[in-house]
Amino acid sequence: MRVLCLAGGVGGAKLADGLQQILAPGELTVVVNTGDDLERHSLAICPDHDTVLYTLAGIADPTQGWGVAGETWQVMGQLGRLGAQTWFRLGDRDLATHLFRTERLRGGARPTEVALELARSLDVPSRILPMTDDAIRTRVRTTAGWLDFQDYFVRLHQEPDVLEVQFEGAEAASLTPEVRDAIRSAEAIVVAPSNPVVSIGPILAVPGLLAEIVAARGRGVPAIGVSGILGGKALRGPADRMMTSLGEEASALGVARRYAAAGLLDVFVLDRQDEDLSAGVRALGLEVVVTQTVMTDAGSRAALARDVLGAAAWAFAVAAEERLEGGNAPGGGSLQ
Repeated sequence: MRVLCLAGGVGGAKLADGLQQILAPGELTVVVNTGDDLERHSLAICPDHDTVLYTLAGIADPTQGWGVAGETWQVMGQLGRLGAQTWFRLGDRDLATHLFRTERLRGGARPTEVALELARSLDVPSRILPMTDDAIRTRVRTTAGWLDFQDYFVRLHQEPDVLEVQFEGAEAASLTPEVRDAIRSAEAIVVAPSNPVVSIGPILAVPGLLAEIVAARGRGVPAIGVSGILGGKALRGPADRMMTSLGEEASALGVARRYAAAGLLDVFVLDRQDEDLSAGVRALGLEVVVTQTVMTDAGSRAALARDVLGAAAWAFAVAAEERLEGGNAPGGGSLQ
């Protein structure tokens, strides 16, 4: 099964790893958020891409989920002694990735080309694609004013409330041939349990990308989303607080509403602790899967991936039955 996964952050990387475990080499393509990208110390930094890259390469730090396992911090320590700002910490092994990327980009390579080169170098069997080759930068209006995303997320530790989100440069961005072809060739589309506002939101802001997914759904390709908010709380990061301050419901149902409004999904995956939200999700026109979604190790990542792809096969069968019956078959079911 050729699977396209939209992802950003640690939660997205974990599910991508689960999918990679159970799929044949080359069957998984991960489209990653680049709205978090920034330049530090004259280097091009792509945090979400690199979190997915290191996770799929099996070298991610197992405790924090980002960065490289066994990292050292000699360069940051010396920069601090020289008086440089070091609030955005870059480990010594991680710096090698940024040095390579920056040199290739300054030499004229596209970000997509560099991403594919990095994956090959680290023996990643899946493809990792930036959502676009053009610069899109996430900015947030907070109680402390407008901020670049990493200033809010890292420097200020996500403390000020987010009142508005913008994806600067999105209107002028273009869909890459690689992302377009990956969507058109996909047999299932998975939206990972990433922050729906600032991880998945920037991906969907790329002109033409959501339209391609909607067209794929129209061809019968199932699209399945997994909530990263369980019991009203985000497993990692500020997604719950961010949704609340933006006037949305901080729950799995709130995430489902956001995706349903965009026409993004056919199926929504709930954790067992949120099973009571099933009726509300079905009322949005989505099928429901209830399972264990917390990923604590490689086995639980693979188990969730199997449930997600099982839901994809089920949704495909339901859609096929509806087409055979002229659209009169009942929908809004659940797989538990």
